[in-house]
Amino acid sequence: MEIKFEDLKVLYSEEQLHTKVKEIAEKLNKFYNGDEVVAICALKGAVLFAADLVRELDMPVKMEFIRLSSYGSSTTTSGKVNAVDINLPDLNGKNVLIIEDIVDSGLTAKFLIDFIHMNFHVKSFKFCSLLDKKITRKVDVEPDYYGFEVDDKFVVGYGLDYDGHFRNLKYIAYKEN
Repeated sequence: MEIKFEDLKVLYSEEQLHTKVKEIAEKLNKFYNGDEVVAICALKGAVLFAADLVRELDMPVKMEFIRLSSYGSSTTTSGKVNAVDINLPDLNGKNVLIIEDIVDSGLTAKFLIDFIHMNFHVKSFKFCSLLDKKITRKVDVEPDYYGFEVDDKFVVGYGLDYDGHFRNLKYIAYKEN
């Protein structure tokens, strides 16, 4: 499938995204109650969401970045998670918040959750995703917080891409068939 800019339809506007980020941040602010958090952003897709989200948090935040991949240049997951860069500092005894762009098959999320739990004894662990595509789930994993539930559309924008393109859109869009 090829995606062209003119084929895109807005799914969530810039205003809707901004409102949802603030709602998620309010929940996180209540949960952490001022305690320091290590926010781990899954690159590259979650970078815009993570940047907006951490600016709304009312506690000390340390940011870490990892790169996992299961898509490549496709619009569907390969079924294999590639840990491109998963170097993390010592997270033992820390409040850990994973920030993802989308949970669809759940394979990447499960890989990351299992990695954290196998390698660290964290104080608390929360998993946050902007989008939750439950309809395509292959493994049993659910985000603690998510922005929107999406159906089986391939989405781009606000960090999400197709073959490296469309990340810069201020909204989330999909290709209409």
